[in-house]
Amino acid sequence: MAKVSTSKTFDVVIVGAGIIGLSVARQFLLGSNVSIAIIDSAEPCAGATGAGQGYIWRIHKDPESEKWALALRSQRLWEMLVESVMQQGKDPLIALGWKKTGSLLVGRTSEESDMLKKRLEKLSEAGVEALLLSNNELLLKESALGLGHEGSAAFLPDDFQIDARGTATFIQQFQAEGRYEEFFNEPVTNLIRSSSGEVEAVQTSKSIISCRKAVVVAAGCWSGSLTHNLVKNCNIELDLPIKPRKGHLLVIKNFKGFVLNHGLMELGYINHQSASTDQTLATDPQDISVSMAATMDMSGNLLLGSSRQFAGFQNEIDESIVNRMWERALEFFPLLRCHSLQDLRKDCEVRVGLRPYMASGKPAIGPVSGLPKLFLACGHEGEGLSLVSQPTNPIIFSIYSFMGSFITSLGTTLGTAEMIGDMVLEIH
Repeated sequence: MAKVSTSKTFDVVIVGAGIIGLSVARQFLLGSNVSIAIIDSAEPCAGATGAGQGYIWRIHKDPESEKWALALRSQRLWEMLVESVMQQGKDPLIALGWKKTGSLLVGRTSEESDMLKKRLEKLSEAGVEALLLSNNELLLKESALGLGHEGSAAFLPDDFQIDARGTATFIQQFQAEGRYEEFFNEPVTNLIRSSSGEVEAVQTSKSIISCRKAVVVAAGCWSGSLTHNLVKNCNIELDLPIKPRKGHLLVIKNFKGFVLNHGLMELGYINHQSASTDQTLATDPQDISVSMAATMDMSGNLLLGSSRQFAGFQNEIDESIVNRMWERALEFFPLLRCHSLQDLRKDCEVRVGLRPYMASGKPAIGPVSGLPKLFLACGHEGEGLSLVSQPTNPIIFSIYSFMGSFITSLGTTLGTAEMIGDMVLEIH
């Protein structure tokens, strides 16, 4: 092991610099006077955050799920952040890549149209008014779509998207008056505990970083293996079954002659998103789901997804999957047939990310039983942006009951960053 060269102390140490970790840091810095260290084995947004399309949607979410209230709260806080940016005289499109595109969940058959109607009924019962568009109505909004006469879509005009990488850069501007420090490209190697069992410090490849109040693990799909390695000598049993689920995103830069006005997703995306993992899926990288998701970002780039695959922690580009994603997009957008993916490849970027998958479909948020001062904020597969919550002003909520060794029931109107901030500050 490399010689430890630095020893520093902070109130809270956060492991992971994706959108969850950065937002938790921002929550503490805006809502309290605590000091923060944030650690990452690479750079900010090197994982799933930097490889996503930036959707902050409700149209594809289930109002009956335990994540629904959290998603609504998070969406509202993103809106409040946008309002705050505008009040500062800044353009949220430039600062955050924010676009109020609305969301379109599209179907191509009468059966899928019936499914969309049922989804709209559920949304309406939950107080969210979305519209069912016929194929003709849909073509007025998105002329590039070709769904056939049975085509239809559920439309939620208030949904929006952001640029995840740009937003991460923005929220790093904490203005924390010396209360914040970054330790990037420093893999965590160990937890240091006191004689009473409390977590005292995090050891990295270069530093020992002590904590007064808490260590928060927000390392995405690496949180499970990282936490298990950290507690293996602590006589603590921890069941944190996070698996990496690999995804590709095709970015066609400055794409001319093709316009999308909204964010779009095929109805089948929902089934692929919620597909359960078993031993076969978890070990067979050939079991791949591909569904259409498309939007255009602030720079006019066409973003095409998406794929889902259990392939361990390898994140190499698979050209066969990229080709399948392109072919899937052609089924929905006939105009793309005028272009060859091979010809476009010189202007393409392929992003690969590993989503932190939890079979329960619920993230792990809360303290680890038996390890005082250790907290988890992970397992938000593909939903880190829409479940994270960005504070605009200090918002402190009363603490709620913990369930098991960590929270997986989210029937509350707190966002992840608020929840962690609330728990740590209430306990300490």
